[in-house]
Amino acid sequence: MISLKVNGEERTFDGEADMPLLWYVRDVLGLTGTKFGCGIAMCGACTVHIDGEAVRGCVTPVAAAAGRNVTTIEGLDEEGNHPVQKAWRQHNVPQCGYCQSGQIMQAASLLSANPTPSDEEIVDGMAGNICRCGTYQRIFAAVKTAAQEG
Repeated sequence: MISLKVNGEERTFDGEADMPLLWYVRDVLGLTGTKFGCGIAMCGACTVHIDGEAVRGCVTPVAAAAGRNVTTIEGLDEEGNHPVQKAWRQHNVPQCGYCQSGQIMQAASLLSANPTPSDEEIVDGMAGNICRCGTYQRIFAAVKTAAQEG
């Protein structure tokens, strides 16, 4: 039996310990904001936090979250008013929107670890999160705004 907290709520899981955290979050808990993209941790659509650190849920087994705090996009801010989410709206970042929960979770983790990143640190910190629509300029601007206003 694996015990963990998801979005602040105590949970237990008695399934396969090597099940990807992404499947547990989406299929078992029904939290579908976190998306499946590539399945090999290359696109970032599945990004969630474990103890505040961004991880790729598609390759992270549920066992890796045992006794830890998992945050999904649904748990970042109940009202959707985390500084990164507010900046995303201000800059009208999404186009198709598929990658956005992963982008937001990556940015929130980056800013938690480094509240005042340089331009280069933003680019490096967001690397590995792919936006098929190419909204990288808006993503960058939103991260800068969140850093300044967060």
